[in-house]
Amino acid sequence: MVIARAGSQAPYKGPAQYFTGSVRVNPLFGAHTPSATSGGAVTFEPGARSAWHTHPMGQVLIVTAGVGYVQQWGGPVQEIHPGDVIWTPPGVKHWHGAAPTTSVTHIAIQDAVNGKNVEWLEKVSDEQYGK
Repeated sequence: MVIARAGSQAPYKGPAQYFTGSVRVNPLFGAHTPSATSGGAVTFEPGARSAWHTHPMGQVLIVTAGVGYVQQWGGPVQEIHPGDVIWTPPGVKHWHGAAPTTSVTHIAIQDAVNGKNVEWLEKVSDEQYGK
């Protein structure tokens, strides 16, 4: 059994090449062999968002605070709220982030394939975010 004590893992700023705006990632747990599942709590400040991306095994988001947006490629921007759980299937191009005037925090859980749990793509444009 492994207990990751609260505050034992340092948060870090979401890298500018993968995020627009101010984003803080708080690692919650890494993969423990044989499992390839990891998770973290991510906070997006108002207007902040991820770049478009995919996950090889899909992803679960659990919204814990604030108001945010999610969108899969070709679909509408959808608003998300605390308690919402979002499942994105493997390989589906999508993004997620905060609403324009409200921050959002979600727990992100995903599995890795060959040590990789995300494929980053192009940034979400202001036009795409505003739709």
